[in-house]
Amino acid sequence: MEVRAQAKFVRISPQKTRLVTRAVKGKGVEEALAVLQFTPKKAARLVRQIVESALANAGQHSQIDVDTLYIKKIWVDGGPSLRRFRPRAMGRATRVLKRSSHITVVLDEKL
Repeated sequence: MEVRAQAKFVRISPQKTRLVTRAVKGKGVEEALAVLQFTPKKAARLVRQIVESALANAGQHSQIDVDTLYIKKIWVDGGPSLRRFRPRAMGRATRVLKRSSHITVVLDEKL
């Protein structure tokens, strides 16, 4: 039985978040949480919260053994971008995109 958790509109770029999610894909939940705890990136803290949320969701089901869970799927989609402008030389302006992410984690039991 699969359990999932999702965080939407997280203010970090998807490219930076995917670097962290690749490190934990397919790992057991305990091992993934340990890796995320010692990864020195902002995205690691955010992904860790989502994995813990999925683990808590799994704890609500009586037929799921929490000790055998692993990260079956984890993906990051791009969310909406905030558009800001930065002044440049000779009265011009350039657009700055402040990107956001939608992070999804799916846990499943190892057989």
